[in-house]
Amino acid sequence: MCTNQRLAQLWLDALATELGAAAGTIDTYTDDLNCYLVWLEENSLGLNNVGLEQIRDYIATLDQRGYAGSTIARRITVARGLHKFLIAEELGSRDPTSHLSAMRRPRKLPFVLSVAETAALLETAHTLAADPSVGLYRQASYARRAALFETLYASGMRISEALSLPSDAAPPGTRMLMVRGKGDKQRLVPLHERAIGAIAQWQKLARAYSGGYPSPWLFHSVRNGTRALTRQAALLEIKEAAVAAGLASPERVSPHVLRHAFATHMHSGGTDLRVLQELLGHAGIETTQIYTHLDTSRLHHMVRDLHPLNEQELSD
Repeated sequence: MCTNQRLAQLWLDALATELGAAAGTIDTYTDDLNCYLVWLEENSLGLNNVGLEQIRDYIATLDQRGYAGSTIARRITVARGLHKFLIAEELGSRDPTSHLSAMRRPRKLPFVLSVAETAALLETAHTLAADPSVGLYRQASYARRAALFETLYASGMRISEALSLPSDAAPPGTRMLMVRGKGDKQRLVPLHERAIGAIAQWQKLARAYSGGYPSPWLFHSVRNGTRALTRQAALLEIKEAAVAAGLASPERVSPHVLRHAFATHMHSGGTDLRVLQELLGHAGIETTQIYTHLDTSRLHHMVRDLHPLNEQELSD
């Protein structure tokens, strides 16, 4: 329906201009919104004629089409957002989603590398960075890769936080980095000797290639120091390294996986959940608690090794 499309476009325009939503978010919302609009048209419904019963019918339709629960929840969130916007702008008479119970998305456990897999990934990066026969440009690129991987795994910071670090973030002798995270909140994260050494080696080779020309960024383009390393480039590099390291599922490896590895391995080693929350920059402990679910192997070994009846046979 023409009116439905026009009203929906007003909401998308408001998201983009007034709320500053990212282009990727707008694209996702547009896809979900189009699904809702098509369903409305198929059922000859206008946005102002939709009630709670119709919304439930829409949910049932999505379920019958085989969509994942997370997809259904997101599409209902988009429909809810549209109707709330229409009410706020006095373009709608009622919100049919106001009495709809919120759908809880099932928590999906993140993909995590084992300690051995993480070590293999890092060793592969260091081996490439130590080979001068590849030429100064490629060696500097490999050294940046090793430094980035070590920094992510040493600190647990987000890739966006690492890529926004200034060039003077890790001066000689430093043991902590000041990171600016979500909501512009600052926190201190640790670095170990290996990460510090990898950063120093990267900076040394970067200066040699550029002739000493300074860069405002810690992780930057080798050819053009004024440009920070991009997320896309970092993703490509870690996938290449995962393949070179012979990891079982290289397509699932990303910079964020090193953050999960840091958190999981630290928790396995006995790090308190509240400390881990602070290191990761989580706003609430609920987000950090996911790592208690990932640490099942440690619990399994504890029961196997320490349970008093482990070596005994039980009989009726």
